[in-house]
Amino acid sequence: MKLSTKGRYGLRALIDLALYSENETASIASISARQHISESYLEQLIGKLRKAGLVVSVRGAGGGYKLAKPAEEISVGDILRALEGNLDPVECPGLKEESACDSSEFCVTKYVWQRINDSINQTVDEIKLSQLIEESKQAGNGAKVGSGCVK
Repeated sequence: MKLSTKGRYGLRALIDLALYSENETASIASISARQHISESYLEQLIGKLRKAGLVVSVRGAGGGYKLAKPAEEISVGDILRALEGNLDPVECPGLKEESACDSSEFCVTKYVWQRINDSINQTVDEIKLSQLIEESKQAGNGAKVGSGCVK
């Protein structure tokens, strides 16, 4: 499974937003400057995150964005699914109830694919945004959330 820049940059942007919008909103421009993500691309990502109910926009003089709910309630899985869609690396028709696979009844590899899919989803769902914020604070690099570490 390989995540696109949508997932990687979006996760960095949301960590940044959580770090810098605890007491006030954060602007696209400020996140862009700290994370070295173009403003236009960041606007697209934030739009998807807003549509998924993970961020809210605040209009007016002190406007910008902030988390729609506490960081403890947002998982990495929530963020990645909002940006990437389904995270299952293997799409096996035999795993669906309305299976269109002729081999589904006797196929043993579908159990391998199911375990891989389940493991990935469980892992990203267990990691909360609040944990990543804490990790970032402990590392002392709040302004450089993951920049440059993943290609």
